[in-house]
Amino acid sequence: MRLDKFICGSTELTRSLAKKALHRGDVTCNDEIVKSADFKVQNEHVIRLNGEQLHLLGARFIMLNKPLNTLCSTVDEHYPSVLGLIDVVKVDNLHIAGRLDADTTGLTLITSNGQWSHSITSPKKHCAKRYLLDVAEPLNETLIDTFKHGIALNNEDGLTKPALLEILSSHQARLTITEGKYHQVKRMLAAVGNKVIKLHREAIGDIELDPTLALGEWRYLTTDEIQSVK
Repeated sequence: MRLDKFICGSTELTRSLAKKALHRGDVTCNDEIVKSADFKVQNEHVIRLNGEQLHLLGARFIMLNKPLNTLCSTVDEHYPSVLGLIDVVKVDNLHIAGRLDADTTGLTLITSNGQWSHSITSPKKHCAKRYLLDVAEPLNETLIDTFKHGIALNNEDGLTKPALLEILSSHQARLTITEGKYHQVKRMLAAVGNKVIKLHREAIGDIELDPTLALGEWRYLTTDEIQSVK
């Protein structure tokens, strides 16, 4: 790999700024100053910028406990992006694997690996998502079978895929779905004459939200969590 590209891949520097750093003599390879941008970096080389060793970032996998009034996008007029909560270099290279509305909290997965993200978001993968929800009207046990057999959503043909509803109390339940239609959880409850007043995502596939993460906090995924997404 060219040295200027290596520097860009391990820092916030653009290609032009990397070349300026090289020209100034800020970059060393095995403690020898290198000024050539097309110098070929080998595995055994130790590259330093102003004395600090550089490492290529590689693929990154992050879980965030999304707070209220943030969006799973990069630009919005009303609410900030959740990416602003992630304090890492080259945050613009990250994207969100499965979105949540501004008024929904909970597990949000953020990555630089498009194929991994696709395994979560593709309808063909049937990746399960589990939500904890509070509703306005009392929940009836008959709804368990209703959700199990699928629900007709307004302005859509056919039924939703079978969903698992676990009633926790008169006004609280857990719902697991395997598709990601627009505002699906809210629309499913609306279709049975109820209204979601609080929604929190607890899990995506086998990845559970870390209970030690407060709203707005994040951590890198473990190897097992990453590999759980097929």
